[in-house]
Order: sequence, then structure tokens, then C-alpha cells
Amino acid sequence: MCGRLVIATQPARVAALFDAALAHDVDPIGQPSWNLGPTRRINGISSGEHGRVLDRYRWGLIPAWANDLSFGSKTFNARAETVATKPSFRGAYRSHRLIVPVDGFYEWDRSRVKPQPHYFSRSDETMLAFAGLFETWRDPANPESPPIHSATIITTEANADMSSIHHRMPVILEQASFDLWLDDKEEVQDAIADLLVPAQLGTLVSHPVDPKVGNVKNDGPELIDQAIALPEEPTTLF
Repeated sequence: MCGRLVIATQPARVAALFDAALAHDVDPIGQPSWNLGPTRRINGISSGEHGRVLDRYRWGLIPAWANDLSFGSKTFNARAETVATKPSFRGAYRSHRLIVPVDGFYEWDRSRVKPQPHYFSRSDETMLAFAGLFETWRDPANPESPPIHSATIITTEANADMSSIHHRMPVILEQASFDLWLDDKEEVQDAIADLLVPAQLGTLVSHPVDPKVGNVKNDGPELIDQAIALPEEPTTLF
């Protein structure tokens, strides 16, 4: 599972790094977050008529056939093993693929008495590029309302960089695979399936962080600072 993100780099900078144009209504400066959870807005890069485009998406995929927004509260992740067949995701997987650029993400080690959060980022200090999907949804109760653009992040089995913390990890795309992932032609379906694998060993680094990251109301750059890990067993005082 991937349920908390750090998105602090300004959209204009992200667009430049990923050779993308900003969608017309995207603030080039943006609002950074060091503790971003599902249903909030994330950056996503899709392939447009004139090249890559960075736009904003509600985190939690809402298929066109969904009845209401609440559908997206449980679809912020899609499993690589079932994304091509599960009704919630299969349409987007065929033709609405997305790159989700982030600075880092959190995961919790729940093997401890008190779950210990860890911050993960790329070992080479560049941005992470997650494999994602997007959809456009209109409220069936109010067809004249503006469309909602939403997205999900695909996860796969964790590699050794994070398997001691969690058994799942986001699918991380490398630059050489960006064009393939964004290609919506039918003949690339087999090739894109080959991208849904754990990242190469050594891609990620991590460290423990303060448990206050567990509350999304806490949001600031200090959240990614390394913290002393919580004890594995409760301490008894006599």
C-alpha cells in the first residue's frame, strides 16, 4: 500500500524535469505538502496531443460509471496483479495511464508494538515516478457540474529495499520506460505489463520518522527528518 506522499517540488519544476507542459489551470508554484493523503490533489503526467502534460488529479480513482465521489476513497492504490482485470481499473489501464511524480512517501512498520513510520525516497535524490492511472468522472446527479479528474498509484510486491517494512511498494518507472507507459496503443499492452515489477534493488533509501506523520493535519518539512526509532517492546519502569 502507498497511502501518504511528499509532494514538495513546484509543479513548474516537475514539468521541466519530466519534459512536460503545465495544464492551463495548474499553479506553477503550487502548494507543497509533506503529508499528503488520499482524496487530496496530486500531480500526474499524461500524454497529450502535443506531448506530455502535467495536470492535477484527485487521489483515488473514480471510474466513469461510479455513482459518487466516495468511490475513490478506497481506490488510491491498484494492485499490479489485478489492475488489467479488475472493473475499477481495467478501462484506465488500457488507455489512461499516468506518471505520478513525487518527492517521497511514507510506510509503516507494523511488526512493532507501536507502528513505526519510515520515509522513502530515491537513493540518487531525484524524483520518484510512480506508475498510475487516471479517469474523468461527471456527477450523474448533476451532469452540468465540472468533471473530476482522478488517479491511482499501482503497487507491486516489495523488493528488499522495503520488504522489511511492508510487503508492497509502488511501481517505480525509470526514464527509459516513460514513453512506453504513456503509449495508449493496443499493441503495447504486453510490454507495459512487463513494467509492473519491483524496482531494482538499491533504488530506494529510507529512515524512521516521527509518528506525528500519522495525523494528516501535521504537515511540514520537519516530517521527513530522521527520528529515533520507537522501541520494539514496551519499556517497563519499576
